[in-house]
Amino acid sequence: MPTNISTVKIKAPLQKVWDILTKPEFVKQWQYGSELLTDWKVDSDIRFKTEWEGKIFEQWGKVLEIRPNELIKYSLFAPRPDLDDKPENYFIMNYVLTAENGQTKLEIIQEDNRPNAVQEEPQGEENSVLKSLKEIAETD
Repeated sequence: MPTNISTVKIKAPLQKVWDILTKPEFVKQWQYGSELLTDWKVDSDIRFKTEWEGKIFEQWGKVLEIRPNELIKYSLFAPRPDLDDKPENYFIMNYVLTAENGQTKLEIIQEDNRPNAVQEEPQGEENSVLKSLKEIAETD
């Protein structure tokens, strides 16, 4: 199963990075304008909804694990014409936060068991989403 990892070091405290990952008003700023809908409780639904070129796109899943300021883990289904909405077509997103020398290390780990999933090279700040997240977190 492809496991894609992105890592970024952010000059901000854990709590601030946690808020940027979990609060809808921040998620919208770094996730392509996505509206986040969840209560962040284990087994609760999670949904990302965004409008692009006049069309609504949604992804959905379940919150699997939450450890404040440490870990966010959820399943996610991204609809495609060739994929049915069934468990084997969901991928798992992990956000792991670690305090390091006054900064926050954020690892985003995507475990992807979907058909045609691709193993990617590890990414960092060159990833536009991570770059945007980092910029928001490092702004006072």
